Amino acid sequence: MRLTQPLEVEDWVVQSMPDASPVKWHLAHTTWFFERFVLRPLGVPPVVDAYDYLFNSYYESVGARHPRARRGLLTRPTAAEIISYRSAIDERLAALEGSPRLGEVAEALELGKNHEEQHQELLLTDVKHLFGANPLAPAYRAGPVSTTPSAGESSASSGASASSWHRFDGGLTAIGHEGASFAFDNERPRHEVLVASFELASRLVTCGEYLAFIEDGGYARPELWLSDGWAWVNAERQRAPAYWDLDARTVFTLRGKRGVEPSEPVCHVTFYEADAYARWAGARLPREAEWEVAAERCGHGRTRGIETAAQVVSRCGAFMEDEALHPQAARGGPGVAQLLGDAWEWTQSAYAPYPGFAPLPGAFGEYNGKFMVSQMVLRGGSCATPQGHVRATYRNFFPPSAAWQFTGIRLARDIA
Repeated sequence: MRLTQPLEVEDWVVQSMPDASPVKWHLAHTTWFFERFVLRPLGVPPVVDAYDYLFNSYYESVGARHPRARRGLLTRPTAAEIISYRSAIDERLAALEGSPRLGEVAEALELGKNHEEQHQELLLTDVKHLFGANPLAPAYRAGPVSTTPSAGESSASSGASASSWHRFDGGLTAIGHEGASFAFDNERPRHEVLVASFELASRLVTCGEYLAFIEDGGYARPELWLSDGWAWVNAERQRAPAYWDLDARTVFTLRGKRGVEPSEPVCHVTFYEADAYARWAGARLPREAEWEVAAERCGHGRTRGIETAAQVVSRCGAFMEDEALHPQAARGGPGVAQLLGDAWEWTQSAYAPYPGFAPLPGAFGEYNGKFMVSQMVLRGGSCATPQGHVRATYRNFFPPSAAWQFTGIRLARDIA
């Protein structure tokens, strides 16, 4: 609800594309999740019967649902009614405290909390897409756009770090989540993989570096692109990342439109663009096992959230709580920066089940498993991700043409 405070009620209703949802729908759907999977199994009656149809997302096993692409047509229930709905469900959840039956729904309650955190991020990225389609380029939140210096300052004066390569020795190692702390089913089970020695770039690719790719004809050179990517470039007439005005050298952000900052991480790139840039740079995208090995060896561990050691936290990027609302330039220092935060990092790994993967029983089995086709894995979280939500084993996934999330690029390369 705090994330909705900068918005007007008109902003709550509109759906800018089928992949994005209206603000009002995010609020109602996350509420419905608790009502459907926590309260209903305990025999608590629904607030409004019709909401079970309106605010189901993709759970086929619990019944029919309103078409995803038509969520923006739901002018009713009103925003006020949705707020009332949330308050009613919050009260019913609070009443469970101390109940002897709470244990029956503890797992659903925890999944619901993590589900709501996912929608906090989606609310921000969907609002950005909505405002980005508006000719007025409205700002979601006023104030300083970024903590990084203006484009006119040099990288030396800005404190932006030069990129370097860090070696990680290969061998038989384990990836995936283990233990009692929360993780989604697609992060399990922990299993062994054979990883060859590799190198990883010390930070994310910057806007300045990506501009060099553009100026070198990157979008006009078919040898740099996968076949599907080249078809996408030509079908969409793409010549720059989403939200960029290449002629004016401006970018739209949640704090409004401003100049492209060369020292900041490039974001809102598709997998196709990330892969083409990596080829142009004489490198490649990391495999997800490599990324996780690097994250664990850099101190981010296998537990929920980031470690508290100051030297590790200082190497993370911005999260939702920092309210930067945009990826920030990496600062100097030893080690690998921005593995967590700032921008989701495309990997070259297709989203597939781990050996021994078993989806959760019942409707929760639809949460991740049925999407394991035609998607690519991303790692690390972004400036819109709640800090406590991300961890080294977290597997995000999107189709290769998706760009409305804060998606960025980290380079990797083989060691001969």
